[in-house]
Amino acid sequence: MGRAFFLGLAACALALPGAASAQEQGASGQERQARQRNLQVQPYIEAAQIFVAELAPGDDVVTYTQLAAGVDATLTGRRSGASVSVRYERAIGWSNASGSDTLSGIARAYATVVPRALTIEAGALASRTEAGGIGSGVASRYLNNQVGSQLYAAYAGPNLHAEAGDVQLNGHYRFGYTRVETPAIAASGTAPGTVDVFDDSTVQSAAIHAATRPDQPLPVGVGLGAGIMQEDISNLDQRVRDAHVRADVTLPVRRGLAVAAGVGYEHVEVSARDAVRDASGLPVRDAAGRYLTDQALPRRIAYEVDGLIWDVGVIWRPSRRTAAEAHIGRRYGSTTYYGNFAWSPSSRSSVNLAVYDGVSGVGGQMTRALAALPVDFAAARDPLTGDITGCVSGEEGADCLTGAVGSVRSAVFRGRGITASYARQFGRMNAGLAAGYDRRSFIAASGTVLAPANGVTDESWYLAAFLDTPMGRDAGLSFNAYSRWLDTTLGADATAIGAAAAYRRTLMQRLSARGALAVDHYDSELELADTTAVSALVGLRYDF
Repeated sequence: MGRAFFLGLAACALALPGAASAQEQGASGQERQARQRNLQVQPYIEAAQIFVAELAPGDDVVTYTQLAAGVDATLTGRRSGASVSVRYERAIGWSNASGSDTLSGIARAYATVVPRALTIEAGALASRTEAGGIGSGVASRYLNNQVGSQLYAAYAGPNLHAEAGDVQLNGHYRFGYTRVETPAIAASGTAPGTVDVFDDSTVQSAAIHAATRPDQPLPVGVGLGAGIMQEDISNLDQRVRDAHVRADVTLPVRRGLAVAAGVGYEHVEVSARDAVRDASGLPVRDAAGRYLTDQALPRRIAYEVDGLIWDVGVIWRPSRRTAAEAHIGRRYGSTTYYGNFAWSPSSRSSVNLAVYDGVSGVGGQMTRALAALPVDFAAARDPLTGDITGCVSGEEGADCLTGAVGSVRSAVFRGRGITASYARQFGRMNAGLAAGYDRRSFIAASGTVLAPANGVTDESWYLAAFLDTPMGRDAGLSFNAYSRWLDTTLGADATAIGAAAAYRRTLMQRLSARGALAVDHYDSELELADTTAVSALVGLRYDF
């Protein structure tokens, strides 16, 4: 299911730009050839041998043969763009080592259907996840492969823009789907502190906003907008519904600086059903360890807020290279903060920061994070496992999805956090650094099996760094490091720390050799002891 799901979405991502071709048929042959040169598709196959030596708690040594096939593709055009990185891997264990199949990938695309009026965008992700983040190190991937979960997420939808005199009209609709496949050991509830593990959800969101700019025609800019979001989570038929209307005004203070304020009305409701109970009154679980939903029971309200919302803030845009917003107000029945900062000191460097606040499940968080990714990017992968690390880098800077995953509890939550990234190009060398913090306060209805999760707080932090540099015409060297922490009041804390170095060298046209060394540490309360391992890889890659 997972492979077909993601490969289908990736194919759609590459096909989306083709939707823009109809209105471009009148372009000259020279123009078409120029656009075709912006399409780059790089399929490849790899074969490698991996050696993993466990340093703690035991001294086991395992060996794997790694066979992989993948494709990296980018398209940049006047009216469309896409980036896709997909990889399938088969790990064959030697002796007593168990084998595995892994699909990982990330895709983002858009296509202009009607110039300056209608675009369609899409995104998808497939990755292993544990310890509050995306991706996995060697220690958890090959020595503790029963702990990790497989995450699949995708979204698609149109964006609308229109002008009526001085009024600018913008709107969008998004449909998202997220699924987590988790081994029974993590979903069974036998591990300490587990409540229920997220299964899957669908997300639908729509928004429309009409506004005028300052001095067109009024001295201040005015706007009126509305939006609705609904997430339906399969676990216990949970539902999040958030609808709002609001008016806003923008007052210029001086060139590049303005004060903004908004006021409106919002209704937020979280509800769920209870689990099926046996004759003893105990909740019943399915074969995967998740609670069975009793559809005959009525919904129970877990959270409801209805009333006035407002915020005030500043907008600072002194140049094309700098943009910042900071807002404070009241939403979800309490104080809210949100904003963003983007700075490009030069064409070779960028700084990005975002502060967020929202109520959703795992699927709603993933849909928003995928939509925020740049279209033109290069995905970072672990040099030994080949897994997506969750971070990408491009002309718009680096970005990570790690904070969007956090824990994979099924309960709805209010998520607040901050993400920051820095990317820099030094000649032919690329480097980046990303960090983030995510805090989730879970919401569950009393009288249901999820009630113990109500008020529980999960906090996750992450750091990620990478560097890639060529060594002459035929060789290159790369480094990457990561650190992730998950702290929960239910006690299922986890930590993952690791670093790797990789060397690649071209042997002949399209054929290259590669080698890598890594050290990883994984600590989870789902395991009896911490795991530390050092690993090495030698292999060949052929690019078609």
